[in-house]
Amino acid sequence: MQSNSKELVLDRQTIQNRVLEMGEEISRDYQDQELLVIGVLKGAFIFMADLIRAISIPLATDFIQVSSYGGGASSSGKISLVNNPNSPVKDSHILLVEDIIDTGLTMQWLVNHFIDQGAASVRVCSLIDKAERREHQTNIDYLGFAIPKGFLIGYGLDYDEKFRNLPEIFHLILETD
Repeated sequence: MQSNSKELVLDRQTIQNRVLEMGEEISRDYQDQELLVIGVLKGAFIFMADLIRAISIPLATDFIQVSSYGGGASSSGKISLVNNPNSPVKDSHILLVEDIIDTGLTMQWLVNHFIDQGAASVRVCSLIDKAERREHQTNIDYLGFAIPKGFLIGYGLDYDEKFRNLPEIFHLILETD
């Protein structure tokens, strides 16, 4: 039987303070442009909700959902588009919002996908960067936190679709009885 314990990594106030700072920076950088914020489902929805409330310029929002496919615990290196945004992306200034970037495969694919669709610009905003796992070159324009190790849950991050609702970020410790 498996039980879980968790260790606090980022508390609510720390997350909130950084999200507000990121919102101010994004507002300055896009002050003269029409911004389309696209969240990567499912993990980014909580972070994106807080982030867009911290952005002071007009913006539009949408979502995209992708998955890597193949058997086993590791990615096959291929991305499958599950749900495409409804908003037109041609000539749009897109801010992709992700909860966590580790290998970089998904984000690299997404950036190329929107460039291929004719986006005027594509920038990346991620709450968490786990750069030590990076396998694909990924530029993060707006970064919340670099967290090198641990399986993270909470604030949208999940383990088997659970724990997304936690208001803080924890390191999940799996224990076997």
